[in-house]
Amino acid sequence: MTPRRLVPVLALTLLAPVLAACGGSDGGDGGDGGTTLTVYAAASLKKTFGELKTEFEETHDGVTVDLVLGGSADLVTQLQNGADDDADVFASADTKNMDTLTDDDLQGQDPQDFATNTLEIVTPPDNPAGVRTLQDLTGDLDLVLCAPEVPCGAAAQKVAEAAGLTFDPVSEEQSVADVLGKVTSGQADAGLVYVTDVLAAGDDVLGIEFPESSEVVNTYPITTIKGSDQADLAKEFVDLVLGDQGQQVLQAAGFGAP
Repeated sequence: MTPRRLVPVLALTLLAPVLAACGGSDGGDGGDGGTTLTVYAAASLKKTFGELKTEFEETHDGVTVDLVLGGSADLVTQLQNGADDDADVFASADTKNMDTLTDDDLQGQDPQDFATNTLEIVTPPDNPAGVRTLQDLTGDLDLVLCAPEVPCGAAAQKVAEAAGLTFDPVSEEQSVADVLGKVTSGQADAGLVYVTDVLAAGDDVLGIEFPESSEVVNTYPITTIKGSDQADLAKEFVDLVLGDQGQQVLQAAGFGAP
């Protein structure tokens, strides 16, 4: 995360003509003429928001988008503990963590849903444990899941309940990226991640669909952060995600419509 730079009022006054000449953004930090827009986003949005970050920077001279990726629950905790002084946008992998944010009145605008996602079984490419179904995850294998407080972990719990199964993971991770990392590195025989993570991992993993996944759909909301120094830019980034271009990027990565 890039901290905002503090620039004396006099310095900003002197730099204003220079920023204007460079086509500077609204509400810029000044200093070297650049502006940083800090976006807190769920780890499962790494690929798609990476593409949207590039698009936003290309259409906003002097603006750098700083993506802070992690488990939605961890990100909300950081925002509650004062990271909202730096953050401009928050995108959650579920409505529960967004509700926690709004309960603390940290949102800048009403959250809006922008995508949905479902779970898929993931194994190493050679599938050493021979996993074929959701029921196979209850067998003798090294299973890794997200922790229950993380959106992908809550979804895994609901899937297990819907199927009448009990999982016994060898570890519970704080983000879906960590689950995927343990599978791709060979530390786990299987895990539950989002469909979009399987697609993004490509040949590094084997994805296995299961019918119970349709019973648990995670909805992704996004909002600006209250008191953001870059309120106008933050709204523009949210609009990009909600607009046609953002939706095309998300759907190409496997996300469902909101």
